[in-house]
Amino acid sequence: MTYTGAKVEIETEHIPNGLENPEWPLLIAGPCSAESEEQLIDTAKKLKATKRVSIFRAGIWKPRTRPNSFEGIGVKGLPWMQQVKKETGLRIATEVANAEHVELALKYEVDLLWIGARTSANPFSVQEIADSLKGTDVSVLIKNPVNPDTELWIGALERISKAGIRKLGAIHRGFSSHEKSVFRNSPMWNIPIELKAACPQLPIICDPSHICGNTELIPFISQKALDMDVRGLMIEVHNNPQCAWSDAKQQLTPEKYGELIYGLLLRSVSPMQCDDQTALSKMREDIDLLDDEIIQKLSLRMKISNKIGQYKKENNVTILQMNRWNDIVKHRINMGKAMGLNEDFLKAYLNLIHQESINVQSTVMNDKPVKK
Repeated sequence: MTYTGAKVEIETEHIPNGLENPEWPLLIAGPCSAESEEQLIDTAKKLKATKRVSIFRAGIWKPRTRPNSFEGIGVKGLPWMQQVKKETGLRIATEVANAEHVELALKYEVDLLWIGARTSANPFSVQEIADSLKGTDVSVLIKNPVNPDTELWIGALERISKAGIRKLGAIHRGFSSHEKSVFRNSPMWNIPIELKAACPQLPIICDPSHICGNTELIPFISQKALDMDVRGLMIEVHNNPQCAWSDAKQQLTPEKYGELIYGLLLRSVSPMQCDDQTALSKMREDIDLLDDEIIQKLSLRMKISNKIGQYKKENNVTILQMNRWNDIVKHRINMGKAMGLNEDFLKAYLNLIHQESINVQSTVMNDKPVKK
């Protein structure tokens, strides 16, 4: 669904990145799952050596799609995380899915908790976690729900905010989709953009590992996320990914993680910092003018659709004319591709236009009977 509501007031405080340059993004890295104390400490020390990790992460409890999969080492992994903190000085983070998890994580001095995609989709679970967080000052990040639902994501954030949590943020980890894709979870960048529009003050970080599902695409999505002005990255890193007990294909080695982070470009958010602000302002003015013109043309197109609806109503003609629509799609896509436009974008755009045209005609045709 698309969020169309007003801005949401959620009070937040900065979650420090813990790095020597405060302008760098928040960088959360570590294995998908805690498997042994040796695995955690070795991975953490190698990550620490990159000088580009803010918080060490590891899954203690792993909500799996089906039973009989590895569902996490459980509470015995928390002392291992505590030892990581002691030996490396890194802050530590793990996922929680209920009040018991929260209580145990806080007992073992976990600095940051995140709520996973399956949990954030359940308001009862989120409220239980919110109630258990009252009176604490722990940092909390909330992953987007499995399905693309901005309202549900905002609702989870509001519940945790109302519990008094101020070091609060969101994690974009992609969405389930029936469409075939190179990604494990479709990025659907429009959803985090909607969240940013609704909650401008809320920090959003990206989880490229779960979006990609493999290590090959992680650099691309990481750079894309930074270009979309996310405040940080959460990346799965394992000291021996081939032997990982869960999600082996999407975990980088600490060395590859270091190469990735040092290869990312950090771009300026403010045009005031650009060398040629005048040129950028002029191009933005051109975009504004074109957008105004496009909206005017769309309005005119829907007025014509209204007239077509009147004609079809008076002559008892069906709304949908598939032969006509197929011809339009074929012609428009061929023309758009010749002009350098992306075919998938054109299909999505044309489908939106067509659906709205059908809505307009349907309203006209079902308004009231035509008087003869």
